[in-house]
Amino acid sequence: MSPTSDGGENKLAGEYFDAAIGLLERARDEEGAAIAAAATAIADTVESGGRLFAFGAGHSSLAAQDVVYRAGGLALMNLLAVPGVVGVDVMPATLGSALERVDGLAAAVLDTSPARPGDVLVIISLSGRNALPVEMAMNARALGLKVIGVTSVVYASETRSRHVSGSFLKDHCDVVLDSKIAVGDAELTAPGVAAPFGPASSVVTNALLQATMAAAAGELAARGFDPPMLRSGNVDGGHEWNGRVFEEYGDRIFYRR
Repeated sequence: MSPTSDGGENKLAGEYFDAAIGLLERARDEEGAAIAAAATAIADTVESGGRLFAFGAGHSSLAAQDVVYRAGGLALMNLLAVPGVVGVDVMPATLGSALERVDGLAAAVLDTSPARPGDVLVIISLSGRNALPVEMAMNARALGLKVIGVTSVVYASETRSRHVSGSFLKDHCDVVLDSKIAVGDAELTAPGVAAPFGPASSVVTNALLQATMAAAAGELAARGFDPPMLRSGNVDGGHEWNGRVFEEYGDRIFYRR
């Protein structure tokens, strides 16, 4: 029997939207204090002349990329890229997953990055259990960076860490944004489909980060500091606007070099 209703709408599609909306509502209602703390950290760094970086591996990199060079986003957010783990363009794609478990990679990346004490690093990892995000947070804090982690806290109680310390990303952050995603990242089940499906981590993680960026922009404005936002290049005057932002803040923007 088809999962399509008499009205022609796919039942499972509706169930996915309901699940995603439910998670978004939980994030809105339960993560307000953490979002405010993360926004304050970002606003403080922007106002004091610091730099902003975002890191994620595999599909977690999608959320990191979504706040970098983004229309309507803070111009100062930079991608801290680790070769081989950003996206699924590396071949084979499984190599990226393997690299997340390599000890020492995070230290090498941070040591050769432009990050410096006082900067903010946003680290996105759904499970927070692999060596790379854990060591990235540990090393960043040791270098004097403030770390904002975006993860699903439930993984720490239902899975085992893959880092030698036995710790998770959440254990090494100044602020933690909990995405509320269940272990496995699959919201749906259905007859005839052997495995759970319908991942929602990208939806919720992107929303958490964009809400944080919006709150940071609002806080900067409340302090009398005009936040350096980017405009779409597809609206009249957008390129000219962005050019002025790049010129004023070029020493803190690294995706144009």
